[in-house]
Amino acid sequence: MSAAPAPKLRLTRADFVRFIPVPTRWNDNDVFGHANNVQYYSYFDTAVTFTLLEARLLDPATGPVIPVVVETTCTYLSSVAFPDQLEVGMAITRIGGSSLTYRLGVFRKGEDLPAAQGVFTHVYVTRADQRPVPLPAAVRAYAEGLVAPAT
Repeated sequence: MSAAPAPKLRLTRADFVRFIPVPTRWNDNDVFGHANNVQYYSYFDTAVTFTLLEARLLDPATGPVIPVVVETTCTYLSSVAFPDQLEVGMAITRIGGSSLTYRLGVFRKGEDLPAAQGVFTHVYVTRADQRPVPLPAAVRAYAEGLVAPAT
């Protein structure tokens, strides 16, 4: 018999560099009265995409280089529901040759412990052939400004 995996470290606000407000919506709730598990991935994607657009590092319609998601994980720690006001904590945990890995946490506004935490990895590819390319210099500089504090 194998040993059970070690529990994941529960993060706090101090483990993140930036927080993006992401409101819940009425249709996030499922029949059980809380946000359905798939909504957390939407919160992650919304926060990451918002920051890339805000930094003018993403042109979703015509940019020749785009980030594509290659991995996401989520650990659910407590429920959120409409009308909770959320903040998604973000930090970069790895800057690769063509990829960025984000640490993400879904927090109720003002709370220190996340309701969920996860990982989100982008690989930068050419739009035309979807082949990986080196991180653009501006994306690398953006990522360096979001490097996660040591945990």
